Amino acid sequence: MSAPWQVSRESLPATSRLIVERAHEELLAGNLEDRRLQAVRPLVRESWERSWRRRVGPEAAPPLELVSDELDEYRLAHPLASAMDMIRALLLPGETEDTGVIIAVGDQAGRLLWIEGDDQLRTLTDDMGFVAGANWSEDAVGTSAPGTALALGQSVQIRGAEHYNRLVHPWSCTAAPVRDPETKRVLGVIDITGGPDVVSPQARLLVDATARAVESELMVARLRERSEAPRNRPTTSKPRNPVTARATLHVLGRDRARLETESAHDESMIELSARHAAILLMLAVHRQGLSAERLCELVYGSGVSPDTLRPEMVRLRKVLERTAPDLVPESRPYRLPVALDTDAHDVLSLLDRGAHRVALTAYRGPVLPESTSPGVEDFRESVRAALHEAMLSEASLDVLLAYAEIPEGQGDAEALRLALEMLPARSPKRAGVVARIERLAAD
Repeated sequence: MSAPWQVSRESLPATSRLIVERAHEELLAGNLEDRRLQAVRPLVRESWERSWRRRVGPEAAPPLELVSDELDEYRLAHPLASAMDMIRALLLPGETEDTGVIIAVGDQAGRLLWIEGDDQLRTLTDDMGFVAGANWSEDAVGTSAPGTALALGQSVQIRGAEHYNRLVHPWSCTAAPVRDPETKRVLGVIDITGGPDVVSPQARLLVDATARAVESELMVARLRERSEAPRNRPTTSKPRNPVTARATLHVLGRDRARLETESAHDESMIELSARHAAILLMLAVHRQGLSAERLCELVYGSGVSPDTLRPEMVRLRKVLERTAPDLVPESRPYRLPVALDTDAHDVLSLLDRGAHRVALTAYRGPVLPESTSPGVEDFRESVRAALHEAMLSEASLDVLLAYAEIPEGQGDAEALRLALEMLPARSPKRAGVVARIERLAAD
C-alpha cells in the first residue's frame, strides 16, 4: 500500500542543497549578514538564528531525558497515549516495518515518546539520537520539524540541509503540534521523518489533519467521561486539585531554577528566586524532611535564626499554591508531600547506571552556580565530584575527551592525564591534550 503523501520529487522546492549548506556554514561562523542567508526560507533562517544565539551545538547529540521505566510511566500518563492507535492508522498504512517513513510523537517540551515505522530507517535514525526519550526541541538540537513546530505553534516542514544539526541533513520531516481541545495549550507534536516525500504539500495536509483528528478524539473522550461521571461519583464530593504526575526542578547551569510540573490535564513552568530555589532543592535532596533550624542552616548558613526562614517559606507557599499546589511544603518537619525530581539527580542516576555519555550530555553545568547557600554549595560539589569520579574510573576514551571539553573537564588535570595515557601514540589529539596539561601546570 503506497503512502498517501508520496509525490514525484519534481513537485518539491528546488532550492539548491549546496546553497543552503553554505548559508548554514556562514551562520555558524557568525556571519549573519552574509547574502547567502537570504536564499534560505525565512522560517528556517529565523530558526537557525535562534539556535545559534542559544549556542546549540551543530553536531551535538540530543539529550536523552527519559529512560526505561521513567519513560514507560510518563508515556502511560500522557494525554496522547490514548490517541496512538488513531495516529498509527492514519500515518502508517500497510505493514509498519517497511513504510519508508518514521512517525514520532512527542510531548510539549519536545521529548520524543513514541517512534514507530520503517525498521531499516529507524536503525539509521537511531545513530543521530532520534530515539524515544530524547529531547528534540529547538533549545536541544536547533531547527527540526518537531522542535520548530513547537516553537512556532504551527505545522512545519524541514528539508535536508535546512536542519541546524548536521547529523540530520540526510533526512526531511513534517510536524504539527497537537493542542488541548478546550484550553488550546500545546499537548505535544506529531512528526513524520524520511526522504523527500515527507515534505510534500500532501504530507503537511495529512499531518495537520491527523493532529486535528486527535484533538477531536480527545474532546469526544472528555465529553463522554463527563457524561458518565455523575453516575460514578457522589454528589457531595468536593473538587480537588489535580494530582501532580511529575515535578522537576531544573538547577544545572541555571542561576534561576525552573520548576516544571505536569498532571493529567495541565502543566506549568515557573522560574524561582534564588532563595526559593535553594529551599526547594534542599527539600528535594533531604526527602525525609528537615527541621526549621537545619533548613535555615542549609539555606542561610550557621548562626542565623529560623525566624529569618519562616517569612520566606510563607512567600514560597503562596507561589506554589498558585502554580503547583501539590508541592506546598509541610511543616514540623519541613518536607515535600510529593516527590520532586531534579535534573541534577537525573545525572547522578545515569552515572550510577553507567550511562556516562548520556549523563555528560544531560549535565548542563554546576548546580545553581551563583548560589552561596551552604547546602547548595555542598550538593553542587557532590555532583561535580560524582561526575569526576565516573569519568576517571569507568568512562571510555571518547566520553573522557568529551568531558575535557566542558568547563569542569577543562580544568581537570587528572582527567586530561588519563586521556593522554589512553590516546594512541600517533593520535593527532595528543598535542592538544599535552598543551592543555602544560597550561594548567603553568597556572
